[in-house]
Formats: sequence, structure tokens, C-alpha cells
Amino acid sequence: MTGSTRAGRAGSTKAGKIRRAVKLTLAAAAVAALTAGCQSMHRARVARGPVIQAPAACGDFQVSIYFESQSAAVTSQADQLIAAAARRARGCDVTGINVVGLADAVGAADANLALSKARAEAVTRAMRRHGFTAVAFQIAAAGDVGAQTPGGQARPLRRRADVQFHLAPRGR
Repeated sequence: MTGSTRAGRAGSTKAGKIRRAVKLTLAAAAVAALTAGCQSMHRARVARGPVIQAPAACGDFQVSIYFESQSAAVTSQADQLIAAAARRARGCDVTGINVVGLADAVGAADANLALSKARAEAVTRAMRRHGFTAVAFQIAAAGDVGAQTPGGQARPLRRRADVQFHLAPRGR
């Protein structure tokens, strides 16, 4: 090997070490800057509070229980929804529950009224099974009233019972 080749290798090795040291320093600085930025952003989020507020404890709420066409049988999904409503009402005084049965416009008006009443009663029985036993229920049946628009179009999703829960904090 000639002297100039050795000097070239030594210079490139030295330059390589310097480049590597610069890269490591820059990488460490970038990581430090990113972590500092994350920490300052985290502090800002904590200071603002949650974006989505939880519903007020013991506030009134409504659920809709859906049925199969021409049926008043409470489905397993509807039963799960009633169970969730019972959990939400736990720890509150339930001052009343309104249940309104609805039907779509398929069939005779008197049959739809009977079906909507059966739906309201089925939901009330299911709610009693979930612990709503000492509650005053107001039950109503709307039948197919409002199931069509003024232009005669059927309104979708009328196979349901709407349940309004009236809650108050305990001791009031």
C-alpha cells in the first residue's frame, strides 16, 4: 500500500466517525425534542379537560327498543339495552318511566294500535324483570299515527317503543 492510500483510508475513517457522531447527536436531539413536545401537549390536554362530557348523573334519558315486523317480542339486543338502562339508572331515584309503543303503517289501523300497545306492555314487563319494580309506568300506544308523511310516504323505523326515564338524585 502506498502512503497516500493509507492516508486516504485514515481520513475516510476519521470522517466516517465524525459523520456518525453528528448523526447520533442529531438523532438524540430529535428524540429529545419530540418527547418534550409530547409532554407539553399532554399537559395542555389535561389542563383543558375532557372534550366529551359524561351525561349528568341522574339526568333524564331516553332509549328506543326496536322490534321485528309485526312482532311484540323483546329481542335479546333489546333486553341488553334495557339492562344497560338499568345500570345507568342505578344509584338514582327513578321517579317515573314513560313507554310509548309505535307501529308502522303496514296493515289495518286497529291492528297497528293493538300491536303498539303490545310492544309497550312487553317492554314494561322486560323492565320489571331488570329491577324497575317500584316505579310508576305511564304506558301509551300510538299505533300507526305519524307513520306516514303528509305525502303518503312511510316513515322508517316505526317498529319500536320509546322509553323515557325520569331520574333524580337519591334523597331529594
